[in-house]
Amino acid sequence: MSFSAKSGASLSSRAARWWWRQQPSCATAAPAWSFGGSWSRPILDMSYSRQFLDFQGSSIPSSMKKLVVTKLSQNFREAVTLQQDSPVPLPGDGDLLVRNRFVGINASDINYSAGRYDASVKPPFDIGFEGVGEVVALGLSASADYSVGQAVAYVKAGSFAEYTVVPARQAVPLPSVKPEFLTLMVSGATAYLSLKELGDLSEGEKVLVTAAAGGTGQFAVQLAKKAKCHVIGTCSSDEKGGFLKSIGCDRTINYKTENVESVLRKDYPEGVDVVYESVGGKMFDLALNALAIKGRLIVIGFITGYQNPTGLQPVKAELLPAKLLKKSASVRGFFLNHYLSDYKMALQHLLKMYERGDLVCEVDFGDMSPEGKFTGLESVFRAVDYMYMGKNIGKIVVELPHSVNSKL
Repeated sequence: MSFSAKSGASLSSRAARWWWRQQPSCATAAPAWSFGGSWSRPILDMSYSRQFLDFQGSSIPSSMKKLVVTKLSQNFREAVTLQQDSPVPLPGDGDLLVRNRFVGINASDINYSAGRYDASVKPPFDIGFEGVGEVVALGLSASADYSVGQAVAYVKAGSFAEYTVVPARQAVPLPSVKPEFLTLMVSGATAYLSLKELGDLSEGEKVLVTAAAGGTGQFAVQLAKKAKCHVIGTCSSDEKGGFLKSIGCDRTINYKTENVESVLRKDYPEGVDVVYESVGGKMFDLALNALAIKGRLIVIGFITGYQNPTGLQPVKAELLPAKLLKKSASVRGFFLNHYLSDYKMALQHLLKMYERGDLVCEVDFGDMSPEGKFTGLESVFRAVDYMYMGKNIGKIVVELPHSVNSKL
């Protein structure tokens, strides 16, 4: 038989912990009887305590939707399949089961679906890098720091799913489930750590941010401005230019109506000191040529090439050594995974800035897209297309609504 919510809650904490120790691990948990008396799927019965399983919110189903890479391709729609009835995963002793409420879209989702990050990984595999949601179940060790109903964010492969198992040590506790927190997990942390570690910003320096109105560009603009730098941002529309000015950008360049190279040569004849570059191709060449003496160019991506078979757009690399030598300049790459030892520090700093009102975390739900707001995993495909069309202002976020069904 199974415990009811009422009778289970009456067990003492000591008895509950003793019961837990007698059970097999979640990987080998025995099947449990459902409330109706029929045989249910195997799941670790933690129903004796509200601390471990979500009774009062919505029921945890046996299956869920998730996105899975089934074919390696830079074409996201060809590479990824929406699976309708995947088993809801079980949390281990040190894990949380998170019901995802918001998931973030990143340009590198296409790199992941193309297998560019790890050639040894073969389909099928889960996709999506970051999520925000509530804990709905957890293991005993994880309960030392977390409880059911707690809001958390995380960075972990497999967020494009209704439920994701997250190691408790990788989760970030939040005061509430808000999409703004999601903007900081990858995009904000990338801007903060790359500028801190590689930018070496000084007051009065000129900083150029390409794709400045995007998910990570918005933070590079604000952080450079807070370092008392003069900030220049490239963008693709006057609307984006208006947003950039509202967050402190000193000079915006709409590359659809202005010639970026001419503007930089005319307005900044001595060059720019730092470039935060995420576009690649011709924009990389322009940025390199615009560097001042001892200038620093930080490459955090090259989105214009990701949809190509090679993932790259051609650059004038044969001239790179001479150009760097002539200016005592440098080009450095930044990949967030290589700075994980500083990640929590960066995130805590950004969260405090946001909570103080010192940081704008712009979220784009796709309300202005042709088919409307990005809601449900089905809309991830549209959201990726929207990003590559350059339509977004701020971080693209997909909402995953869930219905509440009482168990009682």
